[in-house]
Amino acid sequence: MHEHVLHDILHQLTHTAHDAGRPVPRLLAVSKTRDETAVANLALKGQTAFGENYVQEALAKQTAMAGTAAAGLALEWHLIGHLQSNKAAEAATRFDWVQTVDRLKLVTALARYRRADQAALNVLIQVNIDDEASKHGCRPEEVEALATAIAAEPRLCLRGLMVIPEPHDDPELLRPAFRRSRQLFDSLTQTHRSVDTLSMGMSDDYAVAIAEGSTMVRIGTALFGARTKPQT
Repeated sequence: MHEHVLHDILHQLTHTAHDAGRPVPRLLAVSKTRDETAVANLALKGQTAFGENYVQEALAKQTAMAGTAAAGLALEWHLIGHLQSNKAAEAATRFDWVQTVDRLKLVTALARYRRADQAALNVLIQVNIDDEASKHGCRPEEVEALATAIAAEPRLCLRGLMVIPEPHDDPELLRPAFRRSRQLFDSLTQTHRSVDTLSMGMSDDYAVAIAEGSTMVRIGTALFGARTKPQT
Protein backbone atom coordinates (compact mmCIF):
# COMPACT_ATOMS: atom_id res chain seq x y z
CA MET A 1 0.00 0.00 0.00
CA HIS A 2 1.28 3.45 -0.90
CA GLU A 3 2.40 5.49 2.10
CA HIS A 4 -0.29 8.13 1.70
CA VAL A 5 -3.26 6.07 0.50
CA LEU A 6 -5.07 6.10 3.86
CA HIS A 7 -4.56 9.83 4.23
CA ASP A 8 -5.78 10.44 0.68
CA ILE A 9 -8.93 8.38 1.15
CA LEU A 10 -9.78 10.04 4.46
CA HIS A 11 -9.33 13.38 2.74
CA GLN A 12 -11.63 12.29 -0.11
CA LEU A 13 -14.29 11.14 2.35
CA THR A 14 -14.11 14.45 4.20
CA HIS A 15 -14.25 16.49 0.99
CA THR A 16 -17.14 14.43 -0.40
CA ALA A 17 -19.13 14.76 2.82
CA HIS A 18 -18.57 18.49 3.08
CA ASP A 19 -19.62 19.01 -0.55
CA ALA A 20 -22.81 17.05 0.12
CA GLY A 21 -23.53 18.82 3.40
CA ARG A 22 -23.25 15.52 5.27
CA PRO A 23 -21.24 14.43 8.33
CA VAL A 24 -17.99 12.66 7.50
CA PRO A 25 -18.58 8.88 7.61
CA ARG A 26 -16.44 6.35 9.43
CA LEU A 27 -14.05 4.35 7.29
CA LEU A 28 -14.22 0.57 7.55
CA ALA A 29 -11.20 -1.03 5.90
CA VAL A 30 -12.35 -4.22 4.17
CA SER A 31 -9.46 -6.53 4.91
CA LYS A 32 -10.96 -9.80 3.66
CA THR A 33 -8.39 -11.87 1.71
CA ARG A 34 -5.59 -9.57 2.89
CA ASP A 35 -2.88 -11.00 5.12
CA GLU A 36 -1.98 -9.86 8.62
CA THR A 37 0.97 -7.84 7.34
CA ALA A 38 -1.26 -5.68 5.14
CA VAL A 39 -3.68 -5.17 8.02
CA ALA A 40 -0.88 -4.37 10.46
CA ASN A 41 0.66 -1.83 8.06
CA LEU A 42 -2.67 -0.02 7.76
CA ALA A 43 -3.28 -0.19 11.50
CA LEU A 44 0.11 1.38 12.18
CA LYS A 45 -0.95 4.29 9.96
CA GLY A 46 -3.96 4.91 12.22
CA GLN A 47 -6.79 2.80 10.82
CA THR A 48 -8.54 0.88 13.59
CA ALA A 49 -11.73 -0.64 12.10
CA PHE A 50 -11.46 -3.69 9.81
CA GLY A 51 -14.14 -5.71 8.02
CA GLU A 52 -13.95 -9.45 7.38
CA ASN A 53 -16.23 -11.74 5.37
CA TYR A 54 -15.43 -15.09 6.93
CA VAL A 55 -15.22 -15.97 10.61
CA GLN A 56 -12.39 -18.50 10.31
CA GLU A 57 -10.26 -16.21 8.13
CA ALA A 58 -10.72 -13.40 10.63
CA LEU A 59 -9.83 -15.56 13.63
CA ALA A 60 -6.64 -16.75 11.95
CA LYS A 61 -5.74 -13.16 11.09
CA GLN A 62 -6.41 -11.94 14.62
CA THR A 63 -4.12 -14.65 15.99
CA ALA A 64 -1.39 -13.88 13.46
CA MET A 65 -1.61 -10.17 14.29
CA ALA A 66 -0.14 -10.96 17.71
CA GLY A 67 3.20 -11.42 15.97
CA THR A 68 3.19 -8.05 14.22
CA ALA A 69 4.16 -4.53 15.22
CA ALA A 70 0.45 -3.73 15.55
CA ALA A 71 -0.07 -6.33 18.31
CA GLY A 72 -0.72 -3.76 21.02
CA LEU A 73 -3.22 -1.68 19.09
CA ALA A 74 -6.91 -1.70 20.00
CA LEU A 75 -8.43 -2.77 16.71
CA GLU A 76 -12.14 -3.07 15.99
CA TRP A 77 -13.27 -6.13 14.03
CA HIS A 78 -16.48 -6.12 11.97
CA LEU A 79 -18.08 -9.18 10.41
CA ILE A 80 -19.50 -8.04 7.07
CA GLY A 81 -20.05 -11.41 5.39
CA HIS A 82 -23.02 -13.74 5.70
CA LEU A 83 -23.04 -15.44 9.09
CA GLN A 84 -24.00 -19.09 9.31
CA SER A 85 -25.66 -20.13 12.55
CA ASN A 86 -22.94 -22.68 13.32
CA LYS A 87 -20.37 -19.85 13.40
CA ALA A 88 -22.42 -17.64 15.72
CA ALA A 89 -20.54 -18.64 18.89
CA GLU A 90 -17.18 -17.58 17.49
CA ALA A 91 -18.60 -14.46 15.86
CA ALA A 92 -20.25 -13.40 19.11
CA THR A 93 -17.05 -13.51 21.12
CA ARG A 94 -14.35 -12.54 18.61
CA PHE A 95 -15.92 -9.60 16.79
CA ASP A 96 -16.86 -6.12 18.01
CA TRP A 97 -19.54 -5.66 15.35
CA VAL A 98 -21.69 -8.02 13.31
CA GLN A 99 -23.15 -6.13 10.34
CA THR A 100 -25.09 -8.97 8.73
CA VAL A 101 -27.87 -9.95 11.12
CA ASP A 102 -30.90 -10.75 8.98
CA ARG A 103 -32.94 -13.29 10.91
CA LEU A 104 -34.19 -13.89 14.43
CA LYS A 105 -32.21 -17.12 14.83
CA LEU A 106 -28.96 -15.12 14.64
CA VAL A 107 -30.18 -12.60 17.19
CA THR A 108 -30.87 -15.40 19.66
CA ALA A 109 -27.56 -17.15 19.01
CA LEU A 110 -25.38 -14.05 19.23
CA ALA A 111 -27.05 -12.98 22.46
CA ARG A 112 -26.55 -16.45 23.93
CA TYR A 113 -22.87 -16.65 23.13
CA ARG A 114 -21.73 -13.09 23.83
CA ARG A 115 -19.93 -13.32 27.15
CA ALA A 116 -21.18 -11.36 30.13
CA ASP A 117 -17.69 -9.93 30.71
CA GLN A 118 -17.63 -8.41 27.21
CA ALA A 119 -19.13 -5.13 26.11
CA ALA A 120 -22.43 -5.51 24.26
CA LEU A 121 -21.93 -6.73 20.69
CA ASN A 122 -22.70 -3.99 18.16
CA VAL A 123 -25.24 -5.23 15.63
CA LEU A 124 -26.41 -3.97 12.26
CA ILE A 125 -29.41 -5.39 10.45
CA GLN A 126 -28.60 -6.33 6.86
CA VAL A 127 -31.40 -5.25 4.56
CA ASN A 128 -31.97 -6.63 1.06
CA ILE A 129 -32.99 -3.20 -0.15
CA ASP A 130 -33.50 -4.25 -3.80
CA ASP A 131 -35.22 -7.56 -2.98
CA GLU A 132 -32.60 -9.54 -4.91
CA ALA A 133 -33.37 -13.25 -4.85
CA SER A 134 -29.70 -14.25 -4.61
CA LYS A 135 -28.73 -11.82 -1.86
CA HIS A 136 -28.84 -12.18 1.90
CA GLY A 137 -30.64 -9.68 4.09
CA CYS A 138 -34.12 -9.20 5.47
CA ARG A 139 -36.91 -7.37 3.69
CA PRO A 140 -37.45 -3.72 4.65
CA GLU A 141 -40.78 -4.56 6.28
CA GLU A 142 -39.02 -7.06 8.57
CA VAL A 143 -36.58 -4.53 10.02
CA GLU A 144 -38.65 -3.26 12.93
CA ALA A 145 -39.40 -6.71 14.31
CA LEU A 146 -35.71 -7.67 14.14
CA ALA A 147 -34.71 -4.36 15.70
CA THR A 148 -37.09 -4.90 18.59
CA ALA A 149 -35.69 -8.39 19.19
CA ILE A 150 -32.11 -7.10 19.17
CA ALA A 151 -32.92 -4.21 21.47
CA ALA A 152 -34.42 -6.63 23.98
CA GLU A 153 -31.10 -8.48 24.37
CA PRO A 154 -28.80 -6.88 26.98
CA ARG A 155 -25.68 -8.42 25.43
CA LEU A 156 -26.45 -6.90 22.04
CA CYS A 157 -26.52 -3.24 21.01
CA LEU A 158 -28.62 -2.29 18.00
CA ARG A 159 -26.61 0.26 16.00
CA GLY A 160 -28.44 0.46 12.67
CA LEU A 161 -28.51 -0.94 9.15
CA MET A 162 -26.17 -2.33 6.51
CA VAL A 163 -27.07 -2.47 2.83
CA ILE A 164 -25.47 -3.68 -0.41
CA PRO A 165 -27.64 -2.51 -3.32
CA GLU A 166 -27.78 -4.34 -6.62
CA PRO A 167 -24.53 -3.40 -8.42
CA HIS A 168 -24.47 -1.09 -11.45
CA ASP A 169 -21.63 0.22 -13.61
CA ASP A 170 -22.95 3.74 -13.05
CA PRO A 171 -23.00 4.60 -9.31
CA GLU A 172 -25.74 7.17 -9.97
CA LEU A 173 -28.12 4.28 -10.63
CA LEU A 174 -27.64 3.25 -6.99
CA ARG A 175 -28.96 6.56 -5.65
CA PRO A 176 -32.62 5.45 -5.30
CA ALA A 177 -31.60 2.37 -3.29
CA PHE A 178 -29.31 4.43 -1.09
CA ARG A 179 -32.10 6.95 -0.57
CA ARG A 180 -34.59 4.24 0.43
CA SER A 181 -31.99 2.88 2.84
CA ARG A 182 -31.55 6.27 4.46
CA GLN A 183 -35.32 6.68 4.84
CA LEU A 184 -35.52 3.28 6.50
CA PHE A 185 -32.62 4.22 8.76
CA ASP A 186 -34.22 7.53 9.73
CA SER A 187 -37.41 5.69 10.61
CA LEU A 188 -35.46 3.28 12.80
CA THR A 189 -33.82 6.13 14.70
CA GLN A 190 -37.28 7.29 15.74
CA THR A 191 -38.06 4.03 17.53
CA HIS A 192 -34.61 2.98 18.83
CA ARG A 193 -32.35 5.52 20.51
CA SER A 194 -29.17 3.45 20.09
CA VAL A 195 -29.33 3.58 16.28
CA ASP A 196 -26.59 5.75 14.78
CA THR A 197 -24.97 3.78 11.95
CA LEU A 198 -25.91 3.33 8.31
CA SER A 199 -23.25 1.17 6.65
CA MET A 200 -23.46 1.63 2.88
CA GLY A 201 -21.09 2.52 0.08
CA MET A 202 -17.92 0.85 -1.18
CA SER A 203 -14.85 1.81 -3.23
CA ASP A 204 -16.77 2.47 -6.47
CA ASP A 205 -19.89 4.15 -5.11
CA TYR A 206 -19.07 5.75 -1.77
CA ALA A 207 -19.56 9.31 -3.08
CA VAL A 208 -23.21 8.67 -3.91
CA ALA A 209 -23.69 6.75 -0.67
CA ILE A 210 -22.30 9.62 1.38
CA ALA A 211 -24.47 12.14 -0.44
CA GLU A 212 -27.50 10.02 0.46
CA GLY A 213 -26.56 9.80 4.13
CA SER A 214 -24.16 6.93 4.77
CA THR A 215 -22.40 7.11 8.14
CA MET A 216 -19.94 4.27 7.45
CA VAL A 217 -18.33 3.28 4.16
CA ARG A 218 -16.69 -0.09 3.50
CA ILE A 219 -13.57 0.30 1.38
CA GLY A 220 -11.12 -2.41 0.38
CA THR A 221 -9.66 -2.14 -3.11
CA ALA A 222 -9.02 1.60 -2.90
CA LEU A 223 -7.05 1.05 0.31
CA PHE A 224 -5.19 -2.18 -0.35
CA GLY A 225 -5.08 -2.24 -4.15
CA ALA A 226 -6.52 -4.85 -6.49
CA ARG A 227 -6.43 -8.39 -5.19
CA THR A 228 -3.96 -10.65 -6.94
CA LYS A 229 -5.23 -13.97 -8.23
CA PRO A 230 -3.61 -16.98 -6.55
CA GLN A 231 -1.22 -18.92 -8.73
CA THR A 232 -2.35 -22.35 -9.87
